[in-house]
Amino acid sequence: MAGTLYLCATPIGNLEDMTFRAVRILQEVDLIAAEDTRNSVKLLNHFDIHTPMTSYHEYNKYDKGKKLVEKLLEGSDIALITDAGTPGISDPGEELVYMCHEAGICVTAVPGPAACVTALTISGLPTRRFAFEAFLPSDKKEREYVLQSLEREMRTIVLYEAPHRLTKTLKLLEDRLGGERSVSVCRELTKRHETVYRATLSEAAEYYESHEPKGECVIVVEGMSRETAEREEKEKWSDMSIEDHVGYYLSQGLERKEAMKRTAKDRGVSKRDVYSYLEKLKN
Repeated sequence: MAGTLYLCATPIGNLEDMTFRAVRILQEVDLIAAEDTRNSVKLLNHFDIHTPMTSYHEYNKYDKGKKLVEKLLEGSDIALITDAGTPGISDPGEELVYMCHEAGICVTAVPGPAACVTALTISGLPTRRFAFEAFLPSDKKEREYVLQSLEREMRTIVLYEAPHRLTKTLKLLEDRLGGERSVSVCRELTKRHETVYRATLSEAAEYYESHEPKGECVIVVEGMSRETAEREEKEKWSDMSIEDHVGYYLSQGLERKEAMKRTAKDRGVSKRDVYSYLEKLKN
């Protein structure tokens, strides 16, 4: 029988957050695949875990992933751990999970800490719906695409950032989302010097210009309000004539009746008003 891949969450700072189950699984499996064995050996030594380790990271995830799948198919149980937190969230673990599912290998999780959820829950911002974007892309075109999508995002936004890029990213978000948006900058989560700085984006960008941040950061930003979204939607259509507005929907393949209905809804008027306007143009 094939073995099982265990996604074992590890502490994001405080070693006391390691679960009893995670320790047991790491002791019992045949192999531990770690993002950085030099970092993970400290964790294993602390909990007296002597299971063999192998490296599995962004730069070998395809070749090493194939080898790990082979071992799993031969019957070995393998635990996957990342440097901190839950494997598969913004790390190469997602590729190994995909490969295992394709090969019919059982994948299960040993849940525990995750920086994105930890920051969200202590941010003081709405938690019912959120959009997790991890690190903004380094590629300019891809980053621009993400920023455009975030401009009208109504869910709470969660981002990761390194301390040396925090100020630059806050200024970028201020420019694209508006300086009045509420933000919580969460640093050193679960550690002795954990901080949550709550402010507006403009205030946070100014603050961190003179207060050098330390430790990995999670940025939690207020989403666009429904009122703002509705106002901007109406403003967008107000610059377009009713005739062009209906034409826009016709170009999308809608029937004329449906196009007039949507136009009326967008502009906050009745369908009869749209119909009357178009009839006057004909005459």
